[in-house]
Amino acid sequence: MWSRRAGRISSPRTLAVLAAAVTTVVATAPAATAAPAATAAPAAEQGPTAEYVVAFTGSPEAATAAVQAAGGSVADVTEEVGVALVTSGNTRFLDDVRARGEIAGAARNHAVGTSHPGMPHRFADERPPGSRAGGGPGHGGDPGHGPGEEPLADLQWDMEMIGATPDAAQRRATGKGVDVGIMDTGIDASHPDLARNFDPARSRNFTTDMPDIDGPCEVPSCVDPADVDENGHGTHVAGVVAADDNGFGIGGVAPDATLVNVRAGQDSGYFFLYETVAALAYSARIRLDVVNMSFYTDPWLYNCTSRDEYREGTVTDEELAEQRLVRELLTGALAYASDRGVTLVSAAGNENTDLAAPTRVDETSPDYPPDAARPRVVANTCLTLPTEAPDVISVSAVGPSTTKADYSNYGLGDIDIAAPGGWYRDLFGTPAYMSAGNLILSSYPLQVAIAEGLADENGIPVDDMSVRYCDEAGVCGFYTYLQGTSMASPHVAGVAALVIDEFGRPTGHGGRALDPAVVARVLARSAEDHACPAGGVEDYTDEERDPALYNAVCAGTTDYNGLYGEGIVDAAAAVGGR
Repeated sequence: MWSRRAGRISSPRTLAVLAAAVTTVVATAPAATAAPAATAAPAAEQGPTAEYVVAFTGSPEAATAAVQAAGGSVADVTEEVGVALVTSGNTRFLDDVRARGEIAGAARNHAVGTSHPGMPHRFADERPPGSRAGGGPGHGGDPGHGPGEEPLADLQWDMEMIGATPDAAQRRATGKGVDVGIMDTGIDASHPDLARNFDPARSRNFTTDMPDIDGPCEVPSCVDPADVDENGHGTHVAGVVAADDNGFGIGGVAPDATLVNVRAGQDSGYFFLYETVAALAYSARIRLDVVNMSFYTDPWLYNCTSRDEYREGTVTDEELAEQRLVRELLTGALAYASDRGVTLVSAAGNENTDLAAPTRVDETSPDYPPDAARPRVVANTCLTLPTEAPDVISVSAVGPSTTKADYSNYGLGDIDIAAPGGWYRDLFGTPAYMSAGNLILSSYPLQVAIAEGLADENGIPVDDMSVRYCDEAGVCGFYTYLQGTSMASPHVAGVAALVIDEFGRPTGHGGRALDPAVVARVLARSAEDHACPAGGVEDYTDEERDPALYNAVCAGTTDYNGLYGEGIVDAAAAVGGR
């Protein structure tokens, strides 16, 4: 059901196949003569230390020897998918290491010392500026709630839309026994709505803070503990999936699911290649049931394989080799996880781009180092990852009216399903237009809210974009409104957890498991069909958007189309609740 996308590369299914596929990465790299493994590389000019991803075909020991001979040091190895994280100051490191027979491919992960402080927040566009007070769905006045609902439930139009409520889907399934990985910027495990569902034993942080882009390190090692989130994005996503049904604050789609932090995102919101591959391999190793991925892998928004795919703009052999390696390693790691029972869900992206169109405009790549971007137009065979990989459920976003949000990517064959992601400009002509209540309310780390100016030093929200809830015992939680396909994807991940709870097989110790292909079929069959707009074009002129940039052509049928895929995810229907 999720394999309708055209023009995708085959996904390697074994380590041997992956290794063989990755050898194509060096095809356009400068030619070099292979050196014996035991022979050290010639003395090379030393430059700033840089970080590389190296794919290898043999043993980790042989790969380590090859890396050292090329002037590098192995920092970490993800053996399951034959990948190492390497540092080197050798300015010819890529040429030298690729020349060795044990190495299948290599590319930069990110360079150290080339960035600058004060960078814009990676997810800044998910919080619209200049919101107005009141007017949104359930917005205004003191929150109220009905029997069995959480105190802020009336602010969660999204849960009502998809039937993820105590009187609908959660009558049959709550996600109990289902493990959901949050591959994001971390999870604030101290948040009152997340603490009970958070699994500290299996949570991991695969990133190391980079002060130039992430700010000062919070701990001497620069590796944050696995129970914190210095960005906020991951905590927001986690709350959508599984905020606890505890009579406090909000409720998640699957309020009894277990949350496992498999952090791959920097504090600044970058998701680099090695960290992402390592987090996927770990998710497979510990047999997570679902993983949510609300990001694309840096530094390329779209990853091409050849110069023929460039319609405008220039690219070097080195950059093509880098994009190839991203494609091969990520599709391989995603297949590895899927084959081991992990249902993979990803945000489609916020570039308001028709992914099915023949070409794609990219003005941001490469986005690392900062200010390195060179505008380009590329063919639609250049993939944004992970969302366009096989085995991944790609999610577009709708607002409270069920209309595709103006920012959401779309495209027939590229969107599998739609879900509430919030849309600030929805409900034009009503008091709700451009109000906070049109967005998705979810959990947020208090210290991040204070640092970002969302709350004062006492934790009180400074405007209607955030909500504070305190119980009678004086325990308080902070929540904020965001919009994006980042918010849509965890709704689908949460429903996937409900499906596994309802239909999965027992695994012992109270766990449940279900084949990802079965989960995908249930989601597709139960989604609420959403027809294309009259005339076949979603027009955003009333919402004060430039039609040339935002209007979206809707190709397909009511059953399946480019804006909504199989339809809007329906939690209640998915588990037989309606």
